[in-house]
Amino acid sequence: MRMKAMVAVVTGGGSGFGEGICHAFADQGAKVVVADINPAGGERVAAALRTYGAKFCQVDVSRSDEMKALVEFTLKTHGRLDLMVNNAGMSHVKQPMLNVPEEMFDRIFQVNVKSIYLSAMHCLPVFRRQGGGAFINVASTAGVRPRPGLTWYNGSKGAVVILTKSMAVELAPEKIRVNAINPVIGETALLTTFMGTDDTPQNRSPFVAGIPLGRLSRPADVANAAVFLADPASEFLTGVCLEVDGGRCI
Repeated sequence: MRMKAMVAVVTGGGSGFGEGICHAFADQGAKVVVADINPAGGERVAAALRTYGAKFCQVDVSRSDEMKALVEFTLKTHGRLDLMVNNAGMSHVKQPMLNVPEEMFDRIFQVNVKSIYLSAMHCLPVFRRQGGGAFINVASTAGVRPRPGLTWYNGSKGAVVILTKSMAVELAPEKIRVNAINPVIGETALLTTFMGTDDTPQNRSPFVAGIPLGRLSRPADVANAAVFLADPASEFLTGVCLEVDGGRCI
């Protein structure tokens, strides 16, 4: 098993890419803390992985006190923390940029960007005591090849890409790795938000047409990439922003 004896926190683990990552990590031997703001989804995923030692912890990733409690819960439950996956994210519906309310803009940056800061604030002391650790940030192809109508979401994911690289170079001397995954639009609950319309084959077709491999991303695609970056065999990789995009960014 590639992640035997590792302890991983996955935010947004109750659905979509996060759920896929939780299952893949557990399959590879990791003890997973499924962190999600939605207890129904988080409890469901943790229950499915209970025999692997998975636990659920409810958290709003934009709140420092809750992120601190998440780390403390992980340490109390498993005694260590090896990997923090910052997967939780949100977007506004595809629309002209000036139609997005200020409150929505603020919430997007709290969830997608401030959460990275808070995870660093509360995980780094643990990693430093242990002599190493790793972050995986789930960014997006939107941060490197943006689509119109998602301007503020695109900007938040661009910030995640740069934060990943900057954290990586700063923390490398301490043997703390920081990498990111950039998925293309995928088969998750956010699909209709990104498309700005109903999910039908006709409405999917222009998005699929821009992906050379001819389909949307799936949770398993992102999960496999996360396992690769988490694997101790990838110890020489840091600052990587891995495009899981079927060729979209070529």
